[in-house]
Amino acid sequence: MKLVYPAVFSPCESNPGYTVIVPDLPGCVTEGSSLADAILMAEDAASGWVLDELENGQRAPKPSAIDTIHTESDEFVTLLVLDMDAYAEKYGSKAIRKNVTIPAWLNTFAEERNVNFSQVLTGALTTIYNQAE
Repeated sequence: MKLVYPAVFSPCESNPGYTVIVPDLPGCVTEGSSLADAILMAEDAASGWVLDELENGQRAPKPSAIDTIHTESDEFVTLLVLDMDAYAEKYGSKAIRKNVTIPAWLNTFAEERNVNFSQVLTGALTTIYNQAE
């Protein structure tokens, strides 16, 4: 899943670089020593913010339209692209226990083949999730 959020970049007062605020993600603020560094830091901070929401059963906030973001004269707005699948694969860790009911014959079949039930269910749900996007 890829998400796009507008971010406000402000020059740092005390050192070269930028402070970045993602208005749609309350409290999501970071900075970088250069524009490239600030963009990478903002993508990482925003991805972490969204992953936390997703792992807590919430939906990712809807992004604002870029033309609705207000800035000061020395600030600018650009879009951040978040690759949540890649980020979750690398940093996601929260697991939830679910009990499921399946037919006895299917359980026997799977156990005889050492099927990892959690892996199969996660794979199937991920496929359904990706198709819904």
